[in-house]
Amino acid sequence: MATPLPTLHPQPVIEPLDPGEIERLQREVRALARERDAVILAHNYQLPEVQDVADFVGDSLELARRAQSSQAAVIAFCGVHFMAETASILCPDRTVLLPDLAAGCSLADSITADQLRAWKREHPEAVVVMYVNTSAEVKAESDYCCTSSNAVQVVEHVRNTYGEDVEILFGPDMWLGAYVERVTGKRMHVWTGECHVHAGIRPGDIARVRAEHPGADFMIHPECGCSTQVMEYAACGDVDPERTYMLSTGQMLRHARASQAKDFVVATETGLLHRLALENPEKRFYAANPRAICPYMKIITLPKLRDALRDLRPEVRVPEEIAERARRPIERMVAIGR
Repeated sequence: MATPLPTLHPQPVIEPLDPGEIERLQREVRALARERDAVILAHNYQLPEVQDVADFVGDSLELARRAQSSQAAVIAFCGVHFMAETASILCPDRTVLLPDLAAGCSLADSITADQLRAWKREHPEAVVVMYVNTSAEVKAESDYCCTSSNAVQVVEHVRNTYGEDVEILFGPDMWLGAYVERVTGKRMHVWTGECHVHAGIRPGDIARVRAEHPGADFMIHPECGCSTQVMEYAACGDVDPERTYMLSTGQMLRHARASQAKDFVVATETGLLHRLALENPEKRFYAANPRAICPYMKIITLPKLRDALRDLRPEVRVPEEIAERARRPIERMVAIGR
């Protein structure tokens, strides 16, 4: 049985659209995008029909780069609020739309700018590395941003730039922080935040799926609550380290394409399985926890995307005084590991 996720964040009620309605709405969305000179960016965790109508689908880092390189006048961001903020910071001359402003993030909510400022006062010499899953105000207080795909590279860059003894404040995801510490061997001060969806994928889920699919490649997002224990399993030989992979969503897609395996267990938000199956029709993908569904990602729907393109709202625009300070750590994130 899949581990239940915390009741603080109830599962979304997703009203299914019939295939004919999906096709009609997608035609409307594409026509409006052409009319508005808009590019549609969708995160890997979005609903399948939203992913399918997007110009680009990817993880946070890939979408930030797409936003920055796009020449479109309008960026329709199908993701969560901090992602649209990041696009606004990188593209201040463009209109950035978020189809539903309620698309938040439990991880981003786990640290505020005031809390980060207080933490910095306790460690005045420290370099601040903040996960991209944070508000613009938090990014403005940071030295570097990172994503799960380049967090190790960012921390290695900081260590090489400032010296082995550099003090690092890393946040807000404690599971990603533990993973980076283990890979780099660099001890950091790590904030105790988490994504409620990834944290809900627990070691019990791992034991269950290992028993059900013993020959599968095992792909785990480092935000998962099971990630530290799985690393320990691999170190002790209880999990085959050659079939266990700590990967961002973008890296999972690349691994699935390149691997000779036919079965894959996927420990991340279930939205990624749509794209995995679409790109690899001859392979099979199993969710480590089928209830790992982000209610914030799933509130972006085709009707809301159509309305946003039609009305050019809701718009996300970061005030310039905050955007100016947040731009440097984001640009460092985009550049490192390119």
